[in-house]
Amino acid sequence: MMNNNDNLKLNINWYPGHMAKTRRQIEEDLKLIDVVIELLDSRIPVASRNPDIRKLTNNKKRIILLNKCDLSDETMNKKWVEKLSKEAPTILTDSNSGKGVDKVTKKIEELMKEEIAKQAARGRINKTIRVMILGIPNVGKSSFINRISKRTTMEVGNRPGVTKSKQWIKIGKNQELLDTPGVLWPKFENNEIALNLAFTGTIKDDLIERTEVAYELLKFLYSKYRKNIQERYKISDEEISGLENESNYIYKLMQIIGKKRGALVSGGNTDDEKVARIILDDFRNCKLGKITLEEA
Repeated sequence: MMNNNDNLKLNINWYPGHMAKTRRQIEEDLKLIDVVIELLDSRIPVASRNPDIRKLTNNKKRIILLNKCDLSDETMNKKWVEKLSKEAPTILTDSNSGKGVDKVTKKIEELMKEEIAKQAARGRINKTIRVMILGIPNVGKSSFINRISKRTTMEVGNRPGVTKSKQWIKIGKNQELLDTPGVLWPKFENNEIALNLAFTGTIKDDLIERTEVAYELLKFLYSKYRKNIQERYKISDEEISGLENESNYIYKLMQIIGKKRGALVSGGNTDDEKVARIILDDFRNCKLGKITLEEA
């Protein structure tokens, strides 16, 4: 187990060869698109944002969706909406409950209102608005598509000028959505982004040292959401009084959690791997409360 002065470095090579092909395909498909939806994880708006997407869609009308808003800190949600709205219309969504999803098609209509009026003036009515949704894996793209299409995913079919085999999904009156694979990027801008992706499960657990990732997550939570930890694991103020004055205090906190949850091995020692799974699962399933890992 690392001590509390160490910084975990995630050196992960996760850029599959097909991602370069996917990026080229997106560039080609964008020629057909009127509006781009960029889907982000509201817990990690920075880490879940592929900088390549911003470059690729620079000249397109855009909508930013902060998805999984049911899992993130409500106060931080408001701050992130305020910040990102300066760049593009930003909507909080929760694909599971459907919160905010109905606002998306309305915003698309609003963004295209002027263009539709111009088309009508030329005698072209009922213009089909073509929309592309982009996001990295694990931001809830499939769930969002199922929700916005009323769970009746359907292929609209091939149209003149539209490359065959593309699936266009009807999402509203005169609106069709083109799904795309999740787009990763070749390298992380910094270690914090890699860690936040690991915390949320975007980087799969079999690619990381789970115990050390849980240690880093617990260090963040102890600093920003201490009461959440205490409530979840029934830890009293007395039990952690002066804890941070001790060496390796985060590991000692993990031991406290292990004893509280019965994650023990023979001899009464804590099972570090089991404790790590408990912490990560509780965070990912919102059992530690609504938490945002990045400040606006």
